[in-house]
Amino acid sequence: MVARRQPVRTPTFGGERMPPAPPASTPEARRRLQELPRKDTVPELALRSALHRLGLRFRVNIAPIPGRRRADVVFRRAQVAVYVDGCFWHGCPTHLRVPRTNREFWEAKFAYNRRRDADTDRQLARAGWRSVRVWEHESPDQAALKVLALLTSIAKR
Repeated sequence: MVARRQPVRTPTFGGERMPPAPPASTPEARRRLQELPRKDTVPELALRSALHRLGLRFRVNIAPIPGRRRADVVFRRAQVAVYVDGCFWHGCPTHLRVPRTNREFWEAKFAYNRRRDADTDRQLARAGWRSVRVWEHESPDQAALKVLALLTSIAKR
């Protein structure tokens, strides 16, 4: 029996589709992009370690509300979702450098990702959740203190 490939689903939110990806500029570029981790990245692990040192316990890589969008760190009881945004993929205003190859695609891709992130934050807020966004270049200890401050303010209410 021959296994049939499933058609590639184009991610959408609010009816908006992600721009179709052009072919990779080189086989090496394709391989590098395919090998990038989707979870447990170095910045995520550093933040989780800092949160753990503060005595905080949390869930990892789960969807706080129904749907496909997963948070990097989730505090269910406090209804706080933490996202560690990569400077490249999420369009960091300080560090983003748009690739020269397929520039139009990448600009559209980064804009789409920023709109999806904002939509995720809106959906979480409507469901009574708070979201914290941390750039990968931020100090893990400072980011952990930011999360701790939010959790402390929630606990005092």
